[in-house]
Amino acid sequence: MSKKRGLSVEEKRTKMMEIFFETKDVFQLKDLEKIAPKEKGITSMSVKEILQSLVDDAMVDSERIGTSNYFWAFPSKALHTRKRKLETLESQFTEANQKKKHLQHSVEKSKVGRENTDERSKLAEELALLRQQREQLMAELDKHKECDPDVIEEIRKANKVAKDAANRWTDNIFSVKSWAKKKFGFEESKIDKTFGIPEDFDYID
Repeated sequence: MSKKRGLSVEEKRTKMMEIFFETKDVFQLKDLEKIAPKEKGITSMSVKEILQSLVDDAMVDSERIGTSNYFWAFPSKALHTRKRKLETLESQFTEANQKKKHLQHSVEKSKVGRENTDERSKLAEELALLRQQREQLMAELDKHKECDPDVIEEIRKANKVAKDAANRWTDNIFSVKSWAKKKFGFEESKIDKTFGIPEDFDYID
């Protein structure tokens, strides 16, 4: 009986992102250490490392509130990142296509009444290189097919869910602040300073 292969680092990263996108919620590390092994097969020992790598790559956002760190990743941000990459690839693809046409024209022109020359050989080599780059760009474009209108509309809906979730967290924080002021007589500015709540903290419009 063959031994079950463990998940690779990239597979763990992908599955960790699935947790955020599927729930549209905000988590603490301890929450993910419970959820990831059970739902995605990521060992609890590797959750912190995988999560940090996603934060370092700006795929997951994090914020420290008081003594706790919170993590979240909304589909809208992922879509924005993919759209920028797609726009860059499309621009590179267009430029490569234009240069390819120009080189093809130059090569065809150089054939008229001419023997093989160093210049022609150089152009042919450059054309071959550009064809290779074009194939690579086409492969990159294929990876971003998910940016079609149906997917974008789905992500727009997910963005609304994420916004509502963020506002629920905001409402909870305001409720806790109100309770602390009534229970202990704390000043609001002192509560904000103690728990690292910014002055402009408010609901998302």
